Amino acid sequence: QTCRRTTGHHSFQTEEGAGQRDRVSLASSSSGRYGSIAGGLAKSTTPLVGDAALSTRRSYLAVAVLCYLNLLNFMDRYTIAGVLLNIQKFFDINDSTSGLLQTVFIFSFILLAPLFGYLGDRYNRKWIMIGGLSVWLVMTLCGSFVNKKYFWVLVLMRALVGTGEASYSTIAPTIIGDMFSGGRRTIAISLFYVVLPVGSGLGYIMGSTIATATGDWRWALRVCPVLGAVGVVLLVFLCPNPPRGASETRGQGVAGRSSYLEDIKYLLKNKSFVWSSLGITSMSFVTGALAFWAPTFLSRAQVAQGSRQPCVAEPCDTSDSFIFGAVTVASGIFGVGLGTLLTRGLIGRVPHVDPLICAVGMLGCIPCLLAAIFLAARSIPVTYVFVFLGETLLSLNWPIMGDIVLVSRGAWRSTRLKGGSSPLLGHMTSPPCPQISDSLSAYDPGSPQWRFHSLQYSFLLCPAVAVLGGVFYLVNALYITRDKMAAQRFSEGEQPTVLPKLGSP
Repeated sequence: QTCRRTTGHHSFQTEEGAGQRDRVSLASSSSGRYGSIAGGLAKSTTPLVGDAALSTRRSYLAVAVLCYLNLLNFMDRYTIAGVLLNIQKFFDINDSTSGLLQTVFIFSFILLAPLFGYLGDRYNRKWIMIGGLSVWLVMTLCGSFVNKKYFWVLVLMRALVGTGEASYSTIAPTIIGDMFSGGRRTIAISLFYVVLPVGSGLGYIMGSTIATATGDWRWALRVCPVLGAVGVVLLVFLCPNPPRGASETRGQGVAGRSSYLEDIKYLLKNKSFVWSSLGITSMSFVTGALAFWAPTFLSRAQVAQGSRQPCVAEPCDTSDSFIFGAVTVASGIFGVGLGTLLTRGLIGRVPHVDPLICAVGMLGCIPCLLAAIFLAARSIPVTYVFVFLGETLLSLNWPIMGDIVLVSRGAWRSTRLKGGSSPLLGHMTSPPCPQISDSLSAYDPGSPQWRFHSLQYSFLLCPAVAVLGGVFYLVNALYITRDKMAAQRFSEGEQPTVLPKLGSP
């Protein structure tokens, strides 16, 4: 196919050349919509790997395996949050100290995600994932055998778990992006991201159920390693390693290479990357704080109401983790599905629809969060209603984030996806919540009501950060179209030695 420029829109014309070889090129006006380009790319719907077409069945099996492992990834991450009350009593630690379990995990993730992004752009991505997953599973299992005198060992194990997960979360979406193009890629990426809230919710449910059944929270950490070992075996036999940029280059991949410093400079010049990273960071701050502390907050709310006695020794009542997990699963499925439908329905009619939907999700969740925070002391059922609404609006962003992430050259997607580690930076900046809670609790440490209110006041950071996230996404809408088109022209044309100029048509 070749492409002709017309005023204000794209016109496509098909020609048959010698040897029946198709060549795709793209020229567009500055007013073109990036969604229309994404929908028109690579008309073949058969996934491509190398010179041979990858069978549809095998490509879907690969996506299923990657989604399964991503589900376990988030189940394991939030199993700790589901049994946090038991962990605090077991080790006799406060909010700030228990928050270290999340902080060190995210810190190691942030440090190593760029490294795995660099390696994934240059070496065999499949075996890098397998190595990282093996570290994750072993460290999670080892952490379940720590006794109460060695809390620092559990902290170290969680840091090493972050090391293993960094490899998988960085690389897996790029493999999906290189197996599919157009609408099928959007659906595949959406499936990959829908398991984020679903896996998180199942983590609470599994942690609560196993801790209650066994009377020992450590058994909750031993389930994911077993299930993960099965996933690693499936990954070895069912997941391919497609050439980087295969979906845009008819399966041939991109042969060019650049230094890591050049990659970072390229990304920093991409204004849509910068603003979307700030937006994702803000969203991750909100979701990270709520995900780790919401069950504890809801439990303390019931203690403050007088409907439940404070936990003085484990096993503690973890029913709030179970209910919060179920709400998270339901809101995640509904929100991700709604986000996908909105994107596909509006992408041809509304310019830069992706960041606009993200902005609506961020700004729309603010009144829901405020209502949940202040109504928790009065009515737990009503609080759960607003939690569901808030999480649904936040979940609109997950599948859309996947498409925004692909605004880069196909060969450098791992660096683009995690070069800034923006979701992890959001989680990393959320520890002020337990710090503020402990500082406020010091004024009346023996009062269960004040322990609830101290955590309640610390949660007010979340709506404030959500405002910033909405603004960042609105600014991103000013640049996403042009940057998408610039990256697309690079992928479809001849591979130049100079990086494409961004922010221009």
